[in-house]
Amino acid sequence: MVTPGMQKTDDEHRREICAVGRWIHQREYIASTDGNISVRLDSQRVLTTPTLMSKGMMEPDDLVIVDYQGNKVAGRRNGSSEIAMHLLIYRRRPDVHAVVHAHPPVATGYAAAGLALNQALISEVVLALGCVPLAAYGTPGTPELSDALAPLVGHYDAILMANHGVVTYGKDLLGAYMRMETVEHFARISLVTHLLGRQTLLSREEVEKLAEARQRYFGAAGAPVAPLTEACPVAADGRPGPLPETARERFWVTREELEALIDEAVKSAKVR
Repeated sequence: MVTPGMQKTDDEHRREICAVGRWIHQREYIASTDGNISVRLDSQRVLTTPTLMSKGMMEPDDLVIVDYQGNKVAGRRNGSSEIAMHLLIYRRRPDVHAVVHAHPPVATGYAAAGLALNQALISEVVLALGCVPLAAYGTPGTPELSDALAPLVGHYDAILMANHGVVTYGKDLLGAYMRMETVEHFARISLVTHLLGRQTLLSREEVEKLAEARQRYFGAAGAPVAPLTEACPVAADGRPGPLPETARERFWVTREELEALIDEAVKSAKVR
C-alpha cells in the first residue's frame, strides 16, 4: 500500500513502485513495456523502474538504483531509458520525491493533437493542478525531451508531452500517481464537451478565487504553486464559451450513445 507522510525504507519504496506500476497497467494508462516510475531515495540516489519490462509485472528486485548522473548504482536490470527526464524534474523541483510517466489514452490523444489541457472547465482541476500545459515534442530517451520539459517543470505539476504522453510528479508517489489519474479524468471530461459541441468555462473572476484558494491549500506546504495566469488556464468572460470554428457543430446523443462514443475514442487513441 502506498502510504504518504512517513519515512520509508528502500524495500517499502520498491513495493510501492510495483503497486503503482500495476495500477497504471490495470487502468490502461500504459501498454506493453511503456511508462516509467521513480522515487528520490536521498540526495544521491534515485530508485527507478527497469527498461523493456511491463510495469504491471515488476517485482521489487527488478528495480534499479541510479545516481543523479543517471549511472546505475545497483540492480540486475538496466534503468529506464528516460531517466534523464526524471532527473531534470528532481533537480528543478527539490519538493518533488516521485515521478510517474505514462500514456493514458485520452490525455495522450490531446498531446498527439497538439492540444493542452489548459481550459478552466472543472474547479477541482484548477485547484489541484492549475492547468496542464503542452511541451514541445522531444525524442524519447534523448536530451531533446528534457530540453522541451525544462521551461515548464518549475511551474506545473503535470505536463502533456506532444506526440508522447504525460508526466506527473509530487512530494510522494501516491501524490504523483493521483495527479496522473486527475489528468486523464479531466481529459475525458474535456473530450465529452467537445463531443457535445460546447464548453462553458469558468470566468476569470472565478479562476482568480480558485487561485487564492490554491495558494492557501498548497502554498503553505512550501512547494512551488503553479501560477494561474491570463493564458493558463483559459477562462471565459462569464458567458458560455464556444469551441473553435472547426468544432462548433452541435448534435444530440443519448447517454448510451455518448458512452459508446467515449469508449470508441479511447480505443482509437490506444490503436494509434
